[in-house]
Amino acid sequence: MRIGFYTNYSKETAEFAHEVGFTSLQLSAWPGSALDANTTTDAELAEIRRDLDSKNIQISALGYYPNYLHPDDHEREAAQTYLPKVMNLASRLGVEVVATFAGQDPRLNVEENIPAFKELFSRYCDLAEKSNVKIALENCPMINVVTMKGNNIAYSPEIWDVIFDAVPSDRLGLEFDPSHLVWQGIDYCQAIKDYASKVFHVHAKDMEIDRKILARSGILGRSFAPKKGLDRRWWRARAPGWGEVDWPKFISAVIVSGYQGNLDIEHEDDVFASMQTIHSIRSEADVVSNYSQERAGLRLGYNTLSKLIVT
Repeated sequence: MRIGFYTNYSKETAEFAHEVGFTSLQLSAWPGSALDANTTTDAELAEIRRDLDSKNIQISALGYYPNYLHPDDHEREAAQTYLPKVMNLASRLGVEVVATFAGQDPRLNVEENIPAFKELFSRYCDLAEKSNVKIALENCPMINVVTMKGNNIAYSPEIWDVIFDAVPSDRLGLEFDPSHLVWQGIDYCQAIKDYASKVFHVHAKDMEIDRKILARSGILGRSFAPKKGLDRRWWRARAPGWGEVDWPKFISAVIVSGYQGNLDIEHEDDVFASMQTIHSIRSEADVVSNYSQERAGLRLGYNTLSKLIVT
């Protein structure tokens, strides 16, 4: 098992990863990224592969996280059209996993979203079979605590059962992130064991619980507090080792589950990110472009994980 992080590729980022000791990267494949599936040529892919190979860095997965079930026709069509291009890009690059969201029409409840999800991802899984890639759904609810509406239905074991029953393909699985299960009150160690055969990629992110805010606002969170960083909630993403995830216990569960992939930090830590300038955050693409450039949190996360994993 290698340790890495999710980032937009650049030679400078690859050099930083190599210098710290990272031997894995999950690479952003959003439009406008270094791996833009609309424009990246085979020659550019070969150059990226040569650079990473020379540093003994594996590409664990490609990342693209839009809302495929968005109620806006333009946004929905753009997302649905682009994912097949990402799968093709992964195939050309020799990467087995494409990580993404399931999506959600926030006007509908989870159950009402299942038919559209089934129709769309059944087609995607057929394409994944032909492309020899796997689709890993991240388990982040993407909840807006003011509207209480989400953009991703694949956030809990109860729902995973329904999703995998609706689309019974061995090409569909999970990108497992324990941090999202912490604040939902779900046993993340038991969950990764229960869904061992469906875990295609693992994110390493910690979760800090502000119990003072929780005790005052309750589990539904604050409605009027000013937004700071990524949100105004009583939970906050942290670098591994700086939150409530029990990393020795979790990594033991990962090993017991039989997972054969890598462990990649998803850096969304507002504490460390505050030490640099964060530009406008309008989408998940902006999150990775901004936060993955903050080095202290990545170094500290590596220090936590490297003591627990024999690479």
